[in-house]
Amino acid sequence: MKVAAPIEADPARRHGAVSQADRAYERLEELLVCCELQPGRFMATHELQALVGYGRTPVLQAVTRLAADTLLAVTPRHGLRIAPIDLGRDRVLLRLRRDMERFVIQLATERSGASQRNQMLHLQRQLVEHREGLTLQQFNMVDRRIDQLIMAAAGEPFVESTLRPLHTIFRRIGWIFHMRTPQGVDLSGTVDAHIAVLDAVASGRSKAAIDASDHLMDYMESMFDALEHEVSPALLDCSLGELDDTFTRTVALA
Repeated sequence: MKVAAPIEADPARRHGAVSQADRAYERLEELLVCCELQPGRFMATHELQALVGYGRTPVLQAVTRLAADTLLAVTPRHGLRIAPIDLGRDRVLLRLRRDMERFVIQLATERSGASQRNQMLHLQRQLVEHREGLTLQQFNMVDRRIDQLIMAAAGEPFVESTLRPLHTIFRRIGWIFHMRTPQGVDLSGTVDAHIAVLDAVASGRSKAAIDASDHLMDYMESMFDALEHEVSPALLDCSLGELDDTFTRTVALA
């Protein structure tokens, strides 16, 4: 199954006006979401350069942005560390995201133009048409496009610097839930929630849009119990796996 090419919310992106630092950031963000950059892993800048295929300067600029987003940390004498997943902190951040999404969704409903509404309806049709066969990778591509489009329709750049990293944090949570828990394989819950948001925003129904956004946040919150009880802590922080190995070796030698 093939999902149609992304509809970019930013016209500059359609014309290729994206810096290497932006592209490096986006690529590292993708690797963070799918945990190819393992939570808790220590890395050097040259390793990130090799992964994304960009030079030192754009990668360092991307690292600075990701550090400001709290998605990685620059640590003295240890280089870079991919931020571990702290489920307690993320539960709190979900409350912040819920309130911010309500604000942005209402603005998008009130301010979106005809072209933006048409794009939302196009994305809605894509999700409906491909609902049964959509892979997680394909869904994440569409989800990112939805986020960009709704923030552009809201027309308030101030919130993007906070909301975008929250999207990445919870997209990574969603990836682990869907890929590493038995009940997480089915994408229908999140797909249906996004369809409802797009439908309400595109049709100008503010209350329905906010209710749909709240339902999406409820769906996200429902993932936490499974993540806390069914996922190895080492998937949330790979350094814990190293501690387990050390403990096992110690016990074996005793």
